[in-house]
Amino acid sequence: MAFKTTNPVLSTRALGRATLARQLLLAPAAMSAEDAVSHLLGLQAQNTKPPYYALAARLDGFRPEHLSAVMESRRVARIVTMRSTIHTHTAADVFTLRPLVQPARSREIGIFRKGLVGVDLDRLAALARELVEERPRTPKEIREALLVEWPDADPQSLGVAARCLLPLVQVTPRGLWRRSGQVCLTTAETWFGRRAAAAPGEAVSADAARPAPADPGPAAAPAAAVLDDTVLRYLAAFGPASVKDMQIWCGLTRLREAFERLRPGLVTFQDEHGVELFDLPDAPRPDEDTPAPPRFLPEFDNLLLSHADRSRVVAAEARNRTWKGNQAYCVFLLDGQLAGLWRLEETKERTTMTVQPFGRTTKAQRAELEEEARRMLGVMAQPGVPYEVGFGIVDE
Repeated sequence: MAFKTTNPVLSTRALGRATLARQLLLAPAAMSAEDAVSHLLGLQAQNTKPPYYALAARLDGFRPEHLSAVMESRRVARIVTMRSTIHTHTAADVFTLRPLVQPARSREIGIFRKGLVGVDLDRLAALARELVEERPRTPKEIREALLVEWPDADPQSLGVAARCLLPLVQVTPRGLWRRSGQVCLTTAETWFGRRAAAAPGEAVSADAARPAPADPGPAAAPAAAVLDDTVLRYLAAFGPASVKDMQIWCGLTRLREAFERLRPGLVTFQDEHGVELFDLPDAPRPDEDTPAPPRFLPEFDNLLLSHADRSRVVAAEARNRTWKGNQAYCVFLLDGQLAGLWRLEETKERTTMTVQPFGRTTKAQRAELEEEARRMLGVMAQPGVPYEVGFGIVDE
């Protein structure tokens, strides 16, 4: 629903430039990998390489080892959060954002209710917790153990319920740069040695409320304070934005109350369709003609998925061109808009990055794309292996 207002209008192009600035995509940022993961409220991580590609596009001097190091030291981890997808989050955000989106994860269980007939969810959560805290377990091991208790249940539904009920972290070496490792899960409390907070509006279970370790970190803030802080952080990373934009990002509903609580300290605009947009007073809002260099992003980058109206970076004609069937593609931006795909092919002899624009590009644009592609290859290619950039066309 569009809320008609009389606030200053921000053009679609101006919105795009503002969001690119928040996303560290107008100029490489002098920021650590851990700080960038925090600022961006996590990185989409359905596959293992996208978080590294995302940071390579955004940070000055980034090396993949920088992210792997904070994962190995348990400062950053992979866990299901927003939109029921795996994200790379800092330890602090695991204990704030995961409980925050628990209502959405609880609703997700309802989708699988036919496969959970007769299953006591409290009992399932307790059994799954006991299993993964004894030692990290694969999803298959979790399903098989739960099937012993409920042999008539659907195995996939049991696994989904465990994932939704518990904050399950993928332990390393899964997710480390150029390291292999199957998915093995344990609870966030075990992995980080902390106590989880309650989800907004929900009580802490008896199991989750067990005595905390000697140093559990800062005490959990009240649910409303956590939500308000997350609204402000969302605007800092994705704004200016509407209430519906944030709801799309996190999968929660009924967030207007939080925005209204914060309204006195925010500024408001409207987009070209009259939708009210909120923002932080001092957040960057560059001129709409600010140069936006080419940027190569991973599949499902949160820049592309975190607004109800994605036209600030994704024009209508490009909206359905980033996947085919169940295959998603890496994408690139040109002049601040989604403009094509890219792929990386690696052999022992050579690494090749193929750039596939959606339409015609000028000689100057191709030169800019090649320069940025080579910068990315300097980060991502294996040391000592030659690399090259090629151009192709997108198969229709």
